[in-house]
Amino acid sequence: MTRKPAVAGAFYPGTRTELEKTIDFLLSSVDKSRLEKLDFSKALAFVAPHAGYVYSGYVAAYTYYALSETAKKRKIDTIAIIGPNHMGLGDFANVSLEDWETPLGIAKNDVELANELCKEEPRFSTDSSEIKEEHSVEVQVPFVQRLLGQYRFLFICMSDQSEEASKAVAEALLKASEELGREVIVVASSDFDHYEPASVAESKDMPAIKALEKLDIHSFNRLLAEADDTACGYGAISAAAFFAKAKGASKGVLLKYGNSGNMTNDYSSVVAYASIAFMK
Repeated sequence: MTRKPAVAGAFYPGTRTELEKTIDFLLSSVDKSRLEKLDFSKALAFVAPHAGYVYSGYVAAYTYYALSETAKKRKIDTIAIIGPNHMGLGDFANVSLEDWETPLGIAKNDVELANELCKEEPRFSTDSSEIKEEHSVEVQVPFVQRLLGQYRFLFICMSDQSEEASKAVAEALLKASEELGREVIVVASSDFDHYEPASVAESKDMPAIKALEKLDIHSFNRLLAEADDTACGYGAISAAAFFAKAKGASKGVLLKYGNSGNMTNDYSSVVAYASIAFMK
C-alpha cells in the first residue's frame, strides 16, 4: 500500500516541476558561510519546521543542506521523520507501514525497521487512518527526495508528546536500529511559538532552544510549559534529542531561527521556526 499525499498543492507545490524549482530556490537562499565551518559528519538528528514552504521553507532548507552534508560524509541507511499528530488521533504514536507518495515519486518505507520498532514498543499503532491527513511528516519528505534521492524512510507521528513518551519513542528506535544494524538519522518536525508578535515568540522560544543546545531535554520541556509556548512538535524534538544523546551527541546547534513575518512582512502575529542539529 502507498499513502497518497494529503497536502501537495497546499503546503507545497503539487507538481514535480514546481516542487523541484521551489526546493532548489529555498536551498539557494541558505547562507552557507557559517554552516561550512561545522562538521556535519557528527550530526545524529535534526529539527525542521513543517509549515507551508512559502512561510517556513527557508528555515527548513538549513536543516536539509546540513543533512545533505552529513550524507556526503558517512553512511545513512534510514531517515526517520518524527512529527506531531495535529489531528489528535491515536493514543501514543503511529508508525507507518506504507510507502509515501509525493510529486517527486515514491518514498520507500523501511518496513523491517518499522515492524522491529513495534516489537520494541507495543504502544505503537500502525493504523494508517490516524495519519492519512497529517502534514507534519509529509512536508519533510520532498526535501529529502530532492537532495538525497532514494533513501529508506521511517514515518512516525506522535499523539502523546509527553517527555515519557518521547523517551520511549527514542529508546525503541535506538534498540530497533541496533537490532537490525541500521544507521539512522532522525528529523524532528516542529514549528515553534504560534500567533504572537515576533518579539514575544522569540522571547518564549530562545530559552527553550538554549536548553536544547545543552541537550537538557527536561529543561526544554519545562521552559516551554512555563512560557506557555505553543511549539507543536515538542515531543518529536525531545525524541530526536533523546535519540541523539544516547548515540553520543554532546550539543545542539541552532542553524537558523526565523518566523513567518520574514516572508509576509507582518510581525504582529507570526509562527516561529528553527533549524537545529544535534551533534557529537
